[in-house]
Amino acid sequence: MSTLEIKNLHVQVETTDGPKEILKGVNLTVNSGEIHAIMGPNGSGKSTLAYSIAGHPKYEVSNGEVLLDGDNVLDMSVDERARAGLFLAMQYPVEVAGVSVSNFLRTARTAIDGEAPNLRSWVGEMKGAMERLRMNPDFANRDVNSGFSGGEKKRHEILQMELLHPRFAILDETDSGLDIDALRVVSEGVNRVHDQINSGIMLITHYTRILRYIKPDYVHVFVDGHMAEQGGPELAERLEAEGYDRFVKAGA
Repeated sequence: MSTLEIKNLHVQVETTDGPKEILKGVNLTVNSGEIHAIMGPNGSGKSTLAYSIAGHPKYEVSNGEVLLDGDNVLDMSVDERARAGLFLAMQYPVEVAGVSVSNFLRTARTAIDGEAPNLRSWVGEMKGAMERLRMNPDFANRDVNSGFSGGEKKRHEILQMELLHPRFAILDETDSGLDIDALRVVSEGVNRVHDQINSGIMLITHYTRILRYIKPDYVHVFVDGHMAEQGGPELAERLEAEGYDRFVKAGA
């Protein structure tokens, strides 16, 4: 059992008018095997939370801690956080020209395990994961995210999850831009990782449609950089019916 604990997290970004605070004291605990849906309107701080945990240099943590089994990940470099078991599926994955998907994934696995996987077994493992995600075998030879469709980029993110076995996965709007078939395939992949290795998952989304496939244990509503309400799956159903207006008005 592992625990990711976010304590009184304050995060700011630099603007032309000076520092602007985005997160204003976030507290959240995610345990192994738990699925937490992070919901809220645009600009509420959901993606800022994700990128701050991962270590994006744009986001400056001005106060608070992010503890992974008691160790403050804010004291770690980005690659150290990844090796410790944190995984971020980005809303807009970047292109890496000249690096094939196959080489990228094997290099990442080597960095995590401390040694390169056996080539033959690795090829079989990757092929199996790609088949489950309904990805063409030629995909492995393409440059990372170069010319990928939105659905291909999101499947590639989940392929990384399946092969890298993170302790905690943060999925930033993984449902964005997916058609219904791709949404189902991607959701099945997330559920497989969750079930097979007991990963804790933070699922950031605006909409409830992905929650029909990935069932959250907890739902958290972000408004203006803080947690406005928390509850179970029934809270997502209420958001579907009512939207975020009551939270936004209360915050104002």
